[in-house]
Amino acid sequence: MLDLRAAQDGLAPFGRAFPRISNTSKYMEFTTEHLRSVAQLARLELNESDVELYSRNLTDILSMVEQLSAADTAGVTPMAHPLDMTQRLRPDAVTEDNQRDTFQALAPETEVGHYGVPKVIE
Repeated sequence: MLDLRAAQDGLAPFGRAFPRISNTSKYMEFTTEHLRSVAQLARLELNESDVELYSRNLTDILSMVEQLSAADTAGVTPMAHPLDMTQRLRPDAVTEDNQRDTFQALAPETEVGHYGVPKVIE
């Protein structure tokens, strides 16, 4: 589990520094009220001493996403995977004989190739 309290020392989890991003966003800031609301909906317990830090970090993350959204991707072709990979697929061929009659002979009730089950809804 990631411990965001490491950010109090200016470090993100795994010892990397959090980037400082200007808050000149045209989108909303992730306020402490938003954080408390989301935490309540997710049934997360927050330490009051960490609320301001988490709110600031989430605002920075949203600002970074905003910066990424501003990148011009008009000429970029979408890809399903960053590596040029293909799946090995087996041929679509029947590999077993149809044993429906054998299996239905074991069932307590069948009709026209279908299994009979008790009525659930009146």
